[in-house]
Amino acid sequence: MTKHWVAAAILTASIITGAPAHAQDFPARPITMIVPFAVGGPADITGRIVADIFTRHLGQRVIVENINGAGGTIGAQRAARAPADGYTIFFGHTGTNALAPAFYPDIAYDPQKDFEPIGLTAEYPEVLVVRKEFPAKTLSEFVAYAKANPNKLNVGHAGVGSVSYIGCLLLNSAMGIKPALIPFTGTAPVLNAMLVGEIDYECDPVLGNLAQVRAGTVRALAIASKKRSPMMPDVPTSHEQGLPEFDFAVNYAAFAPVGTPKPIIEKYVAALNKGLSEEGVQKRFAELGAEIAEPDRRGPKPLADLMRSEAARLLPILNAAAGK
Repeated sequence: MTKHWVAAAILTASIITGAPAHAQDFPARPITMIVPFAVGGPADITGRIVADIFTRHLGQRVIVENINGAGGTIGAQRAARAPADGYTIFFGHTGTNALAPAFYPDIAYDPQKDFEPIGLTAEYPEVLVVRKEFPAKTLSEFVAYAKANPNKLNVGHAGVGSVSYIGCLLLNSAMGIKPALIPFTGTAPVLNAMLVGEIDYECDPVLGNLAQVRAGTVRALAIASKKRSPMMPDVPTSHEQGLPEFDFAVNYAAFAPVGTPKPIIEKYVAALNKGLSEEGVQKRFAELGAEIAEPDRRGPKPLADLMRSEAARLLPILNAAAGK
């Protein structure tokens, strides 16, 4: 049996199976995971937990690369154009992989077509936070005040297309107002501006403002969900307070460039499922105020279905709010 015959047989086998011959040996070198947001934010913190899961269960180091900007679409574009060999993966969320077209119609990737879903990891419900001296003490009082004074309000967000921008856009749409939207480079600058009275309110995942709420320097009025957050158990939900339209949880998930071989995707899926089932990982996510993906919501199909359903639910609202 010649070497040429062996090589031909391997090539033929890879064509028949639809997977490269080296897929069974994956991974043979370190992996890069692109996180399209700044270091220290919810996406980065969550992504590093997932990177550790993959490192431990795939047996190769997973290196986090933060590529910030344009609501996460710069990093998403980079990931979408990466070789589909499994050595570059993407850690995105509802914004980057479902809602980005509402804010960046000319983005150079298709959120639904240019990625292979790996799996949902965790969800963070958003929370409406106001400056300490804001006159409203409840969501109903907030709605009444906002409708009476829309031109006096300043809303802080971490950039067009960011989850803080999306959350408050949904809230403002539900109230029928268009206050001033003030961009910042991240959640931390928004909170700093709120502390000095420059910003009236913001919407962000619980993790982003938990410390300030607990310290009493800002006030949380509503969790944008059907159930309360265990991190803020005294804060009523939007559904409890009569504004169910304000319902937005950020879904953080892992993806690979389209065309990544199925056997490699399956290795990622198995590794992620093992990690999410670990008591230590579950405890860590609980401490961050996240709801970990239940077993029946893990894997490629549930994630693909979730991104499609969130796009169908929210894009019409966001497009209308943006005047499209």
